[in-house]
Amino acid sequence: MFQVLVVTFGVVVFNFGAPVKHGKGGQSDSAYGLALIAFSLALDGATGGIQDRVKTGIKKMNEEESKKEGGKKKDPKLSPFESMLYTNLSGAIVALVFCFATDQVGSSFPDPVFAGSRVLCSLQVSAGLAFCQRSEEFVKALLAFSLCSALGQCFIYYTIAEFSPLLLATVTTTRKIFSTLVSVFRDPSNSLNEMQWIGCGLVFAGIIGEQIASFAGGGKKKAH
Repeated sequence: MFQVLVVTFGVVVFNFGAPVKHGKGGQSDSAYGLALIAFSLALDGATGGIQDRVKTGIKKMNEEESKKEGGKKKDPKLSPFESMLYTNLSGAIVALVFCFATDQVGSSFPDPVFAGSRVLCSLQVSAGLAFCQRSEEFVKALLAFSLCSALGQCFIYYTIAEFSPLLLATVTTTRKIFSTLVSVFRDPSNSLNEMQWIGCGLVFAGIIGEQIASFAGGGKKKAH
């Protein structure tokens, strides 16, 4: 538990140590934006518990079905690819609903036949497809990004299926820190300040401490 707190504190130090970028049209943080961030963090925190309940429920359900089928062996766990499929499908449905609800799919205009009615026209979708047709480089980058995202999700959902949410949080946090370090080494202009380096050090110290504790615990069990 102590190692987790160290990693979390390191991430907080890293994020708050980042210099403020004053871009054009920059505005101060609004209460609405902060509320959205808090809501997102609350949902993110609840995800681990929900994943545990889903895994436990699926295991119990599959074991009961195996008994009904005369002891026929059935994998009690939800496979990583099944979890990946259902999660992405649910996310796509929710995103599509919000797109239509907020009129992000297209713009509405008065119907010339039925006065006062509004017809949803997918102008933004058409514009996006037209841009893809004009820019081959963008399509290549999009396909590469999609492939990398799908491949990365395979590892993430394998971790969800085989290990605990705590380990998943450690893996994802470490991945973000490594991504930042790779960005720094690739482009020296993305340099980190002293506070951010301290945050990185705390994160890696927490991860190394967790590994040492796990190895020490395993050694004690073997000794007994």
